[in-house]
Amino acid sequence: MSTPYVVREAVGTDDLRACFAVRKEVFVAEQKVPEDLEHDAYDAGAVHVLAAGQDGSALGTGRLLHGGAAAAKTGDDASVGSLGRLAVMRRARGLGVGAALVRGIEEAARTRGLTAVDLHAQTHALGFYERLGYGAYGPEFPDAGMPHRAMRRAL
Repeated sequence: MSTPYVVREAVGTDDLRACFAVRKEVFVAEQKVPEDLEHDAYDAGAVHVLAAGQDGSALGTGRLLHGGAAAAKTGDDASVGSLGRLAVMRRARGLGVGAALVRGIEEAARTRGLTAVDLHAQTHALGFYERLGYGAYGPEFPDAGMPHRAMRRAL
């Protein structure tokens, strides 16, 4: 059975606009993250991944930081990527979009020669990432006013 969406690396300004629109809806509108915290300097050099429905509508997004940008977040290890800004539109939740986005980001990391992926998970999402093979480490910490834990998965 085919999925009702496709996950791919975002290319061009239309794809990036779609990624940012999903993030604005999920993080700013739903989770009340201040808009000035939602976008950061890392967006320009990140690999953005987009989940699009059969009609072309944006269903979800996430990003991969690599190289120096990721090293700053992963303990100065340039072989580890940093998965972030994973967001799925409310209407697409429960369809496997989030897991497909994580796998798409992991594939983007592999093609760039990375050996592992780190992320900072909202604590309510720990089980989701654990089911995908991520393990939590370190203490809980606040990010944008919400509790998070660091997690990692070897590729």
